[in-house]
This record gives sequence, C-alpha cells and structure tokens, in this order.
Amino acid sequence: MEWRDVEYFAIVAEHGHVGRAANALRLSQPALSKSLRRLEQDLQVKLVKRTPKGIALTAEGSVLLLRVRDLRLSLQSLRREIMDVGEGRVGLARVGVGFPGPEHFLSAAFAMLLKDAPRTKLVVSHSDNDLMIPALHNGELDLIVHYLPRASSSAHSDEAVRPIEGLVCEALFDDEYVVCASAKHRLAGRKKVPLAELAQERWLSTDPALRGHGRLNKVFRDQGLPPPSIAMEARATALRLRTVAASNLVDWTSRIFVEHSAVASSLAILPVKELAWIRPVGLIYRRETYQPPAIKRLIEILKASAKGILASR
Repeated sequence: MEWRDVEYFAIVAEHGHVGRAANALRLSQPALSKSLRRLEQDLQVKLVKRTPKGIALTAEGSVLLLRVRDLRLSLQSLRREIMDVGEGRVGLARVGVGFPGPEHFLSAAFAMLLKDAPRTKLVVSHSDNDLMIPALHNGELDLIVHYLPRASSSAHSDEAVRPIEGLVCEALFDDEYVVCASAKHRLAGRKKVPLAELAQERWLSTDPALRGHGRLNKVFRDQGLPPPSIAMEARATALRLRTVAASNLVDWTSRIFVEHSAVASSLAILPVKELAWIRPVGLIYRRETYQPPAIKRLIEILKASAKGILASR
C-alpha cells in the first residue's frame, strides 16, 4: 500500500466525485480510478461505490478516511517534532482564545511562556468553539482556551464535560453568567429582578449560532415568556459591555469579564435567579503522543495561573 494511493483516495472521498478530485489533483480520471483500484486490491476490500451523483464510501472506506485524517495530523506533528530537534528551537505555538475573562490571566501566561522560551513564536487568534474546535481537529490550532462543551444547558457546575473524539478537555475554573445593565438602569440596585420584568427590556446578545444565545431563549421559553427582544448582536464581549454601559440595553455574559471590564464602574449586575448559569473554563487540545514543547509549557502555566484565580475568590 502506497501513501500516494491513500492520499488520492482521501481527496476522492472529500470531493465525493472522481472527476472533481482528478481536477483538484491535476490527474486524468483513468489514472485516479486506477489508483483507487490498486488501493482496494492491496486492502482486499471495496472502499467506494458509484452513485448517480458521484461516489459514496463503503463502511470500510469511511474507516480508512478517519484513519487518513489521523495520519495527516501525525505526520504534521512528526514534521514539527523533527524540526524542533534539528533546528534547536521550540517552534510555533498556535492558540485559539474564546473565553472573555480577565485579560491579565492570558497576557501574564503568554508573557511567561515567551520569557521561558524566547525563540517561540506565539500565534493567538480570537474566536468561538464553533470555529476553533474544527481548526484544532484539522491541525490549524494547537490549543484552545475557552468554555468547555457541556452535556446540556444545566446550571450545575458539577455536570460532566461533553467528550469530543480525539480531543482532551481539562477544566481550569468555573465562570458564572450574569445579567448586566448600566449602573443608571432602572433595575440597577434591586435585590431581586424577576425574569418576567426583563421580558420588557431590549437586549444585546452574542451570535445566534453560539450556545449562550440559545440558552437565553430556552430559559425565557421554559418560563412561558416570549423570546428576548434583541437590539444588537455581537461576538465581541468588550464591545457589548461598552454599549450596555452607554445605553438602557441589558446583556447576559461572564461575571469575571463584567467585573474586570474597562467600564466595570459603569455597570451593574442584576440578580436574576432564573438565569443562573455556571460555565467551566478550560483547555482543549488534541489527544496525541507529541505536543510541541511550547504548548506543554503553556498548559502548565495556565493551570498554575488558574489556581491563583481560584485562590482569590
């Protein structure tokens, strides 16, 4: 079995069509079909079946495609490991950040890493799990620092983290979602705010594709209330909080971020029992034998920093 034939099979499987795969590979269709037949003969199984729209994978073909993706990641890791050894450098650390918590938590950890490993290049991108987890699977990221996926939308902090195949999820600390408004808002200073009263307010919200938005709608629905009236949607938490501080809008977001926000003195947290929600913040990385030294060190630093956050509560 030749690796070239395995790669060609993967391209065909990903395109779902021999002709389109041949164009992508700049091969003739007969040459690509011959490669597929050769691989099937080597493995003594049928990997694809013809359909009116192209090809479909057999059960054996589906298993092989999963293993090919694992092999690609392993080869990427092997290449980076050899380069680390051969060039005497720690290498590249690619980190995806989504958690909107205190900036000093991450900035201090990044500064410590770059001090310990001055030849390391740190590439940090900011997004959410809907984009970062696929990037981690594909080898475009090495580590995610964000909320961990949960089995459901329960408010209980001891609920199990939902496992993701091929990835490791490690909790660092819990964050609480709270309703916030301007310190001048009519509800600011109340000891208790009924959810029904918030149904009259206009809201800021994150992207509808993200879990927080869906959870907010679900709580209102479960209480027999109409969905919140969303005046503005934005993924950027800092932007939303600045808008809250300057308006009569309300938002539902991280308590830690509200308390450490640049406009914290202009914000008020509204006590809304129905919207109590605990979210675990943690690390997500690939389950593989080789981790770049910089990523290993960063994980150690972040775990130590998280203990400081817990101790300060």
